[in-house]
Amino acid sequence: MKYKHLLLIPLMAGSLWSCSEDFTDLNPVSQRNVNGFYETAGDMNTAINAAYKVLQNSGAYNQSYWIMNEMRSDNTDQGPDGTGLGAELTVIDNFSEIATSEIVTAGYTDSFLGIARSNIVLDRIEAIEMDAALKSRIVSEALFLRSLFYYNLAITFGNIPMPLHEAKSVTEGGSLTQVTATEVYQQIASDLVTAEAGLPIKYANVADVGRATKGAAATLLAKVYLTLGDKASATTVLKRIVAGYGYSLLPNYGNLWGIANKNNAESIFEVQYKGGGTGTGNAFTNAFSPLLKQTTGAYKNRPTIEMMEAYEPGDDRFLKSMDTSYVNTSGILLTSSINNVRFINKYGKENAFNEADASYNFVVFRYADVLLMLAEALGESEEAYGYINQVRARAKLDPISAATPGTFAEKLLHERRVELAFENHRWADLLRFGKAAEMLSAQGKTIRTLYLIPQREMDINSTFKQNTL
Repeated sequence: MKYKHLLLIPLMAGSLWSCSEDFTDLNPVSQRNVNGFYETAGDMNTAINAAYKVLQNSGAYNQSYWIMNEMRSDNTDQGPDGTGLGAELTVIDNFSEIATSEIVTAGYTDSFLGIARSNIVLDRIEAIEMDAALKSRIVSEALFLRSLFYYNLAITFGNIPMPLHEAKSVTEGGSLTQVTATEVYQQIASDLVTAEAGLPIKYANVADVGRATKGAAATLLAKVYLTLGDKASATTVLKRIVAGYGYSLLPNYGNLWGIANKNNAESIFEVQYKGGGTGTGNAFTNAFSPLLKQTTGAYKNRPTIEMMEAYEPGDDRFLKSMDTSYVNTSGILLTSSINNVRFINKYGKENAFNEADASYNFVVFRYADVLLMLAEALGESEEAYGYINQVRARAKLDPISAATPGTFAEKLLHERRVELAFENHRWADLLRFGKAAEMLSAQGKTIRTLYLIPQREMDINSTFKQNTL
């Protein structure tokens, strides 16, 4: 399996993750004695930074994750340009990609690279003499990161191998075997309980802002519990976040976005980027925003008309999430005026960046998601509607209740769609609510719930079973 080779080169050349705006360079592995490297607390800090760095990769939040989770859903599409990169995006959008897709393969291999780097930290750190509290924190960070990578793999590929230790050689351990997504989620849940206990609520040092916290581990844990159908456990975790971790909804939805608003009071976990020639800028801004507006409308990630029509009249989130050219002065969507040129505003409106080198962070988890997940865990009740209505009030909308038309699941799924649009939650939500086929059939699509395992992994691992077309 290709990622076995990646396990042998865990610390690649280039800039590594250091949280906030501070990044550190690491020399190529060829210039290091790997066995002589993992010896000090500083070495382990560099190693955990290497695991964070994978989150920035094109196979993770910089490209593959949002294509495989947001564009796959009914929220966005490729648009009219089906040439070049557009052709590969189009087949993913239409569920017709094949097992050699470069974008899907990158999503698979970069996720396992992040897992490999996390496993190295977990296996090597125990032998190192260092401050006990720092050791516990780094272990917990590694468990969180490994869990986040495994969560993305389980959602998109289902049955995957699940190595939990560093591979010391290419052939060590014989052939890898696949496990079910349920087994992956159960392992994630166990790891995140440990991670939450060992992480701080917040960091005193500004240079550490952006590292995993108790809130980040707990939010992913709750999401995994909901995916497993364990609403009671999810409720317990989510109430702990609400009561004790210090997050709050920002009064203005628009203040969630933009470079000046990174890591705000509502933010729980963000992938940190820094543009300006540092080698750590993002490329997704170009695909999400109108900064490079073209008259052809040839954008890589365009809101669907169904997405635009999902917002209620007067919803403040509509005007602050996507292009506003198609609303009148009352905020009413003018469907008849919509053409191919439509785009997302959340991820970049300022012009101070070079192409594929923007400083906007990718927001992975935020507090509004916690409130809506808590409503989901509780089920239809006055308390659940209270959490939903906190989110709606910020959007300048009237409250809803059991008397509002629609089932509770329909109302909640709708609220999650418009609140969390373009933030990588929609595909997982459709799967968890059992609505993927229904929603996508409205766009004339026949779905498959899992991506194909990359062909090169199938070629190397003769025991692997391919996901069905």
